Amino acid sequence: MKQVSVTVPESFYKTFIDFLKHVPDAKIEEIEDFSIPKWHKEQTLHRIKTSKQADFIPWGKAKKQLKSK
Repeated sequence: MKQVSVTVPESFYKTFIDFLKHVPDAKIEEIEDFSIPKWHKEQTLHRIKTSKQADFIPWGKAKKQLKSK
């Protein structure tokens, strides 16, 4: 037996799962454990609180910088 990981659009998810339920011996396992460690949440909140407007980069400029690399 093979194991496959698939990413599907949210709008297609129910249809996809309904289809798989009819496949003999198919095991459907939903894993939604994307836990974020407490220290990471605290660090992010600290950065948000201490950020300055002058440090922000407009999205258009940031997008151009990303594309140029």
